[in-house]
Amino acid sequence: MSDLVLTERVDNVLVATLNRPEARNALSPELIDDLSDALREADADPGVRAVVLTGAGTVFCAGMDLKAFAKGGGRFDGLVWFFRDGIGTPVIAALNGSALGGGFEMVLACDLVVAAEDARLGIAEVKRGLFAAGGGTTLADRVPLAVALEMGLTGDPVTAAQAERAGLVNRAVPADRVREEALALAGRIAANGPLGVAMTKKLMRERRWAEPDEVLSVFRSKDAAEGARAFAERRTPVWNAS
Repeated sequence: MSDLVLTERVDNVLVATLNRPEARNALSPELIDDLSDALREADADPGVRAVVLTGAGTVFCAGMDLKAFAKGGGRFDGLVWFFRDGIGTPVIAALNGSALGGGFEMVLACDLVVAAEDARLGIAEVKRGLFAAGGGTTLADRVPLAVALEMGLTGDPVTAAQAERAGLVNRAVPADRVREEALALAGRIAANGPLGVAMTKKLMRERRWAEPDEVLSVFRSKDAAEGARAFAERRTPVWNAS
């Protein structure tokens, strides 16, 4: 993997950093491929119980690299799988700065969002004769329809404070606290039973009740037994995701 995506382990949390600050972390085909690999590897690693996705510099992600797109080189669909389906591991977007276009669609694929107070979020594709084909048109699943339509049809961004009021951002904090807040949130998730966390995310994302076999797969697991024992013994559970 190149240095376009930097990865770091903090206990059971993987921090993945988009590393093209000179290009406002725009999504080039190469960065897309590297990020796709990093996300798949994190999801396959049982030791990673949460992912924090952030950017280098002062912008989270300015969206698709339009200069590379205009040249017609490379493919830009390498993250469609993540935008569409996400991963089983909880992902927190740590917006060190603005998230626009494809960068905003990446935020929609994440589960929780911590944003710098000066960050702006938006899908500006219509301003370039395009539309938000990477999932931006699902925005109404996350915010009221009128808010989604205004953002999508005007292409105008909203502030982090507006996004927080709309329920799109979990926390809007000073820029120098974004990483700290995101890691703290990720740590609280990672401390919980991984099977229960994964099933909770799956069912909430799919907006449905659990099927009987899904209930049994968690409630009869070793982790469920460990959670009960640890509660009775007044100690911290030791999970093994089984």
